[in-house]
Amino acid sequence: MNERICGYMGNFMNQHTGSDFDQFLQEQGILEEVTARAHKRLLALQLSEAMEQSKITKTQLAERLQTSHSQVDHLLDPNNTSVTLELLEKLAHAVGKQLRIELT
Repeated sequence: MNERICGYMGNFMNQHTGSDFDQFLQEQGILEEVTARAHKRLLALQLSEAMEQSKITKTQLAERLQTSHSQVDHLLDPNNTSVTLELLEKLAHAVGKQLRIELT
């Protein structure tokens, strides 16, 4: 590449050097949405692992929660961020875990 293109690319790629990724997401107006989705993906992963360890099927989980199989699918969907604390508590108990929530 010639010097002019290299200089331009360097400036472009370094425009956020020293900035915080959360700050970038905040500037874009999507910090809360991205954070909620990341938390739900992690929770869905943890629930799936807990179900696997406990050998609990989705059908059994639905029975324990007194809900439908499709509702369990909805709860385990990593993109669905609309889950209540009460339901999270029930989910944790149903797979033999405790729910822990903290602000950091």
